[in-house]
Amino acid sequence: MIGLRLSTLRTRFLSLLCCLVLSACAGRPQTYDTPYLAANLFEINGDADTGAINYSAWAFASDSRLAGDPAAAMRAEIAVEYLAGALRDSGRWFAMAQSTKTKMVQARQDIRAIVGIRPDAPSQAVVDALLVASNQILLNNRPGALLALSAPVFTATPEQTLAIYSNLPFIPAANAATSAALAQTLSAGGGRN
Repeated sequence: MIGLRLSTLRTRFLSLLCCLVLSACAGRPQTYDTPYLAANLFEINGDADTGAINYSAWAFASDSRLAGDPAAAMRAEIAVEYLAGALRDSGRWFAMAQSTKTKMVQARQDIRAIVGIRPDAPSQAVVDALLVASNQILLNNRPGALLALSAPVFTATPEQTLAIYSNLPFIPAANAATSAALAQTLSAGGGRN
C-alpha cells in the first residue's frame, strides 16, 4: 500500500514539474531573429545546427579559407545569421554558455558591419539574399548574383558587396564565437540534450 502511494505521489510530482516547465517555456516570445534555412544547407544527418557550427568554425578559423570564394563566405555568414538566433531560441542549447551565445550575436553584428548589411535587417531577408547570390555564383551566373546582392538589406552596391565577399578579412568575433560553439558542441556530445 505504501509503495502504491509513493508511486502515485511520484507520478503526480513529475506531472506537476513537467507542467511547470512547459508553462514557463510556452509563453516565451521569440526575442532573437532565427531564420529558416534551406533543406540540406548545413545538415549533417538531419542536424542543421551542428552542421552550421562545423561549417562556420571551419570557415572563420582563417581568412585563407574563404579567400577568393565569395559563395563560401556568404554561406559562412548564413551560418552565423542562423546560429545567432538558434543558439538562444532553441531549448536544445540551454546548457551552452551564455557568453558563447552573446559572442555569436556580436559576430553577426561585426560581419554585417564589414560586408555592408543594415544592422536592423531581418535575418531571414539576409539569408535569402545570400543564399540566392551564393547559388548564382556557383552556377557562374554573375548577373544573377549581383541581382540578389541588390536586395535592400545591403548598404553598398552589388559590385562592392561581391568584392567584399571575394576578399573577406579575418573577423576575430566570428572566429571566437564559432570556435567556442564548436568546442562546446564537441564537449557536450553534439549538443543533443
